[in-house]
Amino acid sequence: MGKVAIVVNDDSPSKVFPAFIIGSSAAATGDEVIMFYTPGGGSALVKGKLEAMEGKGLPDMMELVEGYQLLGGRLLLCELCFEAKDIAHDSIRDGVEIVGATTFVAEATGATLSLVFG
Repeated sequence: MGKVAIVVNDDSPSKVFPAFIIGSSAAATGDEVIMFYTPGGGSALVKGKLEAMEGKGLPDMMELVEGYQLLGGRLLLCELCFEAKDIAHDSIRDGVEIVGATTFVAEATGATLSLVFG
């Protein structure tokens, strides 16, 4: 059992889908998984955005998200998203932790696998 740190710096389906596919796969194998959304990817965590994502031949996004969270995967959103991307606090989906980059770095310490999508 290891720790996986995933950074998502793009809100397009071509970046968000792989992050959730790998993240949920790692969580299913017992790894501790944290996914950190930077300002470039932060709008993906606005209510309704993930629900609208589709991809040909890809799994259902909401099944990925729900499975990821049920397996203990954590969603962290950079606090800079609110001002940098004009995202309202109350528009963020439930279950998302708002943190600074310093908190993410501390949480990611000791990760055996680190991935960046963006």
